Amino acid sequence: MRVGTFDVGAFVLAAQFPGQGQGEALHRAVRTAEVVEDAGLGSVWLAEHHFVPYGVCPSAVTLAALLLGRTRRIRVGTAVSVLPSAHPVALGEQAALLHLTSGGRFTLGVGRGGPWVDLEVFGSGLPAYERDFPESLDLLLRWLTEPRVGAAGERYAFREVPVVPRPAEALDGDGGPPEVVVACTSPASVRLAAERGLPMLLGMHCGDEDKAAMVALWRETALAAGRSPESVAAAGHVSAGVAQLADRTSEARELLLKAMPGWFRQGLDAHVTVDGRVRTMRDPVAYTELLCALHPVGTPRLAADRLAATAERTGIRRFALLVEGSGELAATEENVRRLGAEVLPHLG
Repeated sequence: MRVGTFDVGAFVLAAQFPGQGQGEALHRAVRTAEVVEDAGLGSVWLAEHHFVPYGVCPSAVTLAALLLGRTRRIRVGTAVSVLPSAHPVALGEQAALLHLTSGGRFTLGVGRGGPWVDLEVFGSGLPAYERDFPESLDLLLRWLTEPRVGAAGERYAFREVPVVPRPAEALDGDGGPPEVVVACTSPASVRLAAERGLPMLLGMHCGDEDKAAMVALWRETALAAGRSPESVAAAGHVSAGVAQLADRTSEARELLLKAMPGWFRQGLDAHVTVDGRVRTMRDPVAYTELLCALHPVGTPRLAADRLAATAERTGIRRFALLVEGSGELAATEENVRRLGAEVLPHLG
């Protein structure tokens, strides 16, 4: 993305709303990406969840491969691939393959996830979530940038092996590894990303003030770690949010307040912790109201103004916007098309 331009993209969770089948949710996710390309938006970001109807895509890189094959222009990213549930080398190999075969259109977003039963099912254990994320991230980054990699860490130890395929090989004369973005929800994760010079993906539960503070902390930490002022200024952080357009703002809010609380109640309540710790679920209606207040939910003019205001306050000009909040395929398609036709022109 050129500095100074907006990249408005769709955040696709493959959400299973009450009364829907899993195949229906996945079909809507695939179709959304196709419409994103047709509508002139810049990117699609794919969520990954296990064993819950909150999102029925268990492998964001697998779905990304399909969508990269079905599109020609847009960037496709994971938001996020859960690193504690995957081996960093295996994930690095998949990212390299998608990067090379798509002509550089793939972004690998990674995150720590949560203390869910996934850690038990995949055998990674609670330490992968609580302790080992930095080691896993560093091994992944080495795999994406070096010709040969070995490991002698607390979690991973193996002899040196060649990286095949090498993601840094030339792509139409412009070499370089795939972009890596880190989901950040705490000062510790902000510092982790900043020290490595990696852009952040900031969650949709945060408002502009919180995101501005996280960007400021990232900038301060990156500069202290020796990152150049030019690279710090050009960091392409991503702001996750919700977008729902209608001719009247009240209509957009009513649509989401009708559909999203049931999805939140069914999906979020299905998460099971690996160690029995109690996790308090947000009130679904209050959370939906919060998202409507924070993000571009309303008329196209309001949506454009809100995105511009976020960019002005935070410096972030890349957006991953949840567009399937209605839970309906036709309404999602219309929402995406209106984002392209009626919001993008206002952003310049």
